[in-house]
Amino acid sequence: MYSNSLKSLNNKFILVIILFFLFASIFSLQKESLKYSEPFFLIGFRMTIAGAIILLFNIKSLKLINFKNLKYFLYLSIFNIYLNSIFEIWGLNNMSSSKACMIYSLSPFITSLAAFFLLGEKLNIKKFIGMLIGFLGLIPLTYFRTYKEINSGNLFIFSLSELSLMLSVIFSVFGWIYLKKIINLGYNSFLANSFSMFLGGLLILLHSFIFGESWNPIPVINLKKFLFYTIITCFISNIICYNLFGYLLKFFSTTFMTFSGLMTPFFASFFGYIFLKENLSFMFIISLLLFLLGLIIFYNEEISKNKFIYK
Repeated sequence: MYSNSLKSLNNKFILVIILFFLFASIFSLQKESLKYSEPFFLIGFRMTIAGAIILLFNIKSLKLINFKNLKYFLYLSIFNIYLNSIFEIWGLNNMSSSKACMIYSLSPFITSLAAFFLLGEKLNIKKFIGMLIGFLGLIPLTYFRTYKEINSGNLFIFSLSELSLMLSVIFSVFGWIYLKKIINLGYNSFLANSFSMFLGGLLILLHSFIFGESWNPIPVINLKKFLFYTIITCFISNIICYNLFGYLLKFFSTTFMTFSGLMTPFFASFFGYIFLKENLSFMFIISLLLFLLGLIIFYNEEISKNKFIYK
């Protein structure tokens, strides 16, 4: 019985690896898509279309949403789609895909901090040391900046693009916490994701229109290539990854899932080097090693407490 459960869990972990391999490809695909469209319109269009498609298969489930639980769906739309996406796409527009993905590896640390402040979970010395080393891993990254990133401005030692990605990570973590809450209430993750994508996508399109992207008639430079990359990204990100993440949250904790995102920078570096011709600098390698060290310390403490898997 135990061996069967372990085998089943191992099979699910293979899905975790596939999930973050696909997540990594999104950074490169979005980077390429940004050549043909304004950033906010790009992400808003993708989210709205993906949400509408998935909602068509869950339209009857909308009636099952209890009014008192509707707020969690709204929070998910605002944090995980609207705020997360606008800060992510603006930061990604100014930096390499591999660097953006590296900053996203802050997720497990931010998750732990959120659990500490919001859920009262303890943060012991080993986890704190792991988090500190992980944050120190950001510093070498500040020496590797694109021309557009330099021109985006600075605040202290970080560029505004780096801070934008960090904010995106924070909002993403809050979003996954609300998704976990919705799943624990008994709702389908497909319904939660489709609802939040559609509503969040509409908010991003409104943001695009209000904050001056070139709507004449739409903010697209090359419609054919825009649609090609948008459809591929939409299928991988919104149809597969969002829903696979929600499915895996039934078996793993939010902290474990965000920790597993450590795999993503390795995959993203590969995609960026092969498809976007992005260089892997010495400073980037230093940052990657520091992240790895910090996350290993953090993770070892997490599994020693047996908190990383929900039975």
